[in-house]
Amino acid sequence: MATNNSGTLALLIDGDNASPKIIVGLMAEIADYGTASVKRIYGDWTGPNLKGWKECLLEHSIQPIQQFAYTSGKNATDGAMIIDAMDLLYTGRFSGFCIVSSDSDFARLAARIREQAVTVYGFGERKTPRPFITACDKFVYFDVLSGQAEEVDEAVAPVPQKPAEAKPAAATVPPKKVGLNKAARNMLIKAVIATADEDGRANLARVGDHLAKQAPDFDARNYGFPRLSDLVKASGLVTVERAADNHKIIMVRLKEAPKASE
Repeated sequence: MATNNSGTLALLIDGDNASPKIIVGLMAEIADYGTASVKRIYGDWTGPNLKGWKECLLEHSIQPIQQFAYTSGKNATDGAMIIDAMDLLYTGRFSGFCIVSSDSDFARLAARIREQAVTVYGFGERKTPRPFITACDKFVYFDVLSGQAEEVDEAVAPVPQKPAEAKPAAATVPPKKVGLNKAARNMLIKAVIATADEDGRANLARVGDHLAKQAPDFDARNYGFPRLSDLVKASGLVTVERAADNHKIIMVRLKEAPKASE
């Protein structure tokens, strides 16, 4: 499914709740949505826990924001991020916000930004609480971003000058493909039915938009597939074809008329 990458974005990273290992995949993912004209990461830079981030800030032009931990056990970073996000929102310059954290404290912030008709992209761990996930327009898990980073690293890796003397490299293990669970199958069925024309055919792009509205964290990559079209083909629920007047458009139709389970 094609994405609109012409927007102006604000990237805000909770340094206490994210690893620098995701940065390459994160920046590649954000590029699909637009251009991050503001890139900030928040945390207490006087401590050792953010040392890993310091090495990649200059490379990716991310501005570190110092926030002292005033009280033990309390995260002052969240408050600083929320204040800055609201200041940026009121400028009216941004079409979207990218919030990188696994903390449920940002659920209300995401909801407030969306009230202004501004898109919210969330990024976090699998353990991220549902309130934050559902408050976003789209939510991407860190392990998906890490997989993208590995692909980029392999693509730019130098080719050995003497391959005959080197040991053969281990084959890259592709992401494990898993079947859709009952809830995901129901969502797909509902999305096709809701977006289908009178002849029962639905534009896959519209199906994808409907899936995102049902579950912001629905992503074909979570099931080991690079694209939604690959996932729906493997599901066995639909037939896939190209539009007669435009072969770039993918149409899907339910193989039968199943009823989604409640």
